[in-house]
Amino acid sequence: MSAVPRLHVDHPLSEGQTVPLSQGQVHYLGNVLRLGAGAEVTLFNGHDGEWRARIAELAKRGGLLLAEVRLRAQVMPPDLWLVFAPIRKARLEVLVEKAVELGVARLVPVLTERTNAERVRPEKMEAHALEAAEQCGALFVPPVAPPARLGAVLDAWPEGRDLWFCDEALAGSGNVEPPREAGPGAVLIGPEGGFSSAERDQLAALPFARRIALGPRILRAETAALAALVLWQSLRGDWR
Repeated sequence: MSAVPRLHVDHPLSEGQTVPLSQGQVHYLGNVLRLGAGAEVTLFNGHDGEWRARIAELAKRGGLLLAEVRLRAQVMPPDLWLVFAPIRKARLEVLVEKAVELGVARLVPVLTERTNAERVRPEKMEAHALEAAEQCGALFVPPVAPPARLGAVLDAWPEGRDLWFCDEALAGSGNVEPPREAGPGAVLIGPEGGFSSAERDQLAALPFARRIALGPRILRAETAALAALVLWQSLRGDWR
């Protein structure tokens, strides 16, 4: 028996609610999966939980789903942001996908002095985040903030949210015990070339930023991001 397709929709979900399909969803269900009226689909919208639905109508120009039963109540991820310098395309796709699987609440791309990436395209990150949420069973798709300079993001940092600054300079120098206190948090991952001296000095002076070591070896940016997210989730998130 094939797996039931799972879709994110921008529409309220409740018993008996009809849900219009986008053209991309019509193509996916009708042409890729070869489904028709009556086929089962699972839906979520980030607000109303997960629902079992049926295809009510499916044609080339559009389609409708009918929500039937709520399968899971809405559960939001921990209040964890991933703040990261964009990296090259294929590795960035992996970073975004795995960050969604690990349960981040917001993706915040920042431009540093040594950011080495092609033109940053938030819409592409949003598409990868949505696809990852559909595939991993998440009930929430983390939004992608507009790219901004690291300094501007730090200057506007929200009160009460602490920042784990993953510093590659600590590799091999002994572990720094990460803080375990509860509350909103964020993980900051630098570019492939590392943070500049000025950026490191700025971060060191911030009262909400904590230097964190990620083991004895220097990690690639996407590996560092995933390691830090796992560490945060195991200490303060929904893995405990």
